[in-house]
Amino acid sequence: MNREIIDINDCTILLEEATTNSTNLVDTCYFDEPVIAIAFYGSGDVGLKVKYNGKTKEFQQTKGMILSFYADENVAFEHHVSNEKPLQCLVIATTVRNLDKLPNGEGEFLEQFLSQLVHPKDHYVEGPVFKMTPEMFVLVEQFFNNSYEGGIKMMFYKSHMSALLSHYFGQLATQKSTIIETSQLEKINLAQEILLADLENPPSLTELAQKIGTNTNKLKKEFKAQFGVPVFKYLQNERLKKAYNLIKKEHKTIQEAAWAVGYDSLGSFSNAFEKKFGYRPSQV
Repeated sequence: MNREIIDINDCTILLEEATTNSTNLVDTCYFDEPVIAIAFYGSGDVGLKVKYNGKTKEFQQTKGMILSFYADENVAFEHHVSNEKPLQCLVIATTVRNLDKLPNGEGEFLEQFLSQLVHPKDHYVEGPVFKMTPEMFVLVEQFFNNSYEGGIKMMFYKSHMSALLSHYFGQLATQKSTIIETSQLEKINLAQEILLADLENPPSLTELAQKIGTNTNKLKKEFKAQFGVPVFKYLQNERLKKAYNLIKKEHKTIQEAAWAVGYDSLGSFSNAFEKKFGYRPSQV
């Protein structure tokens, strides 16, 4: 279990990572005073239970999820970590008393887009729940993978926190009228799981819509609303990310990596790879 707490201005960044070889490790987190927070769940897919006032709210598919909330000291956040579902979570939090002190207009944006959290009516109040865009995913990954120290590290955290919040509030601004209901979010999460389960031979758009119990138009609209890109652009991004890891971490050949993610043409694979990462796969 790795936990790092960074105080920047009147915000706190909490970075949490956990893995286990057992079937279930429970990591419980509390806040010692009321906070307004935004949690970004990275590449893990940990189970989450929020417990407060005799109630329990569960989240089963957390990979890429953004959860905004108000919580006081009576709220417990339980992460259920297993060997197949590690924890990778970044939380940006501020106390209610610090709202007026936040720089760059963050306090005003919280009031504008998350007023139910600024004026809570319970121990735990949940804001919009949706998926990170690819740009936000990259920023979150960089928080966990940077190697800077001292003042440079703090500069890095400060700039990346501002960039991540900018993307977040921008996403809220463009999607304010199209945030998906929980039942629909579960369907979109299922569509994501189906795509990731078979990157080499994914279903067609029609097949995918049938598998999750919706139509293709609704699938396209709601998938893009949550992920920021169309279904098969998302699929391509995930294919290339997996190929990168196969080459970099598992030392596969370029041909092996291309085949593993469904590319028959090495030229097409190399061109797509360069377009996404800015360099050819041979340079990894």
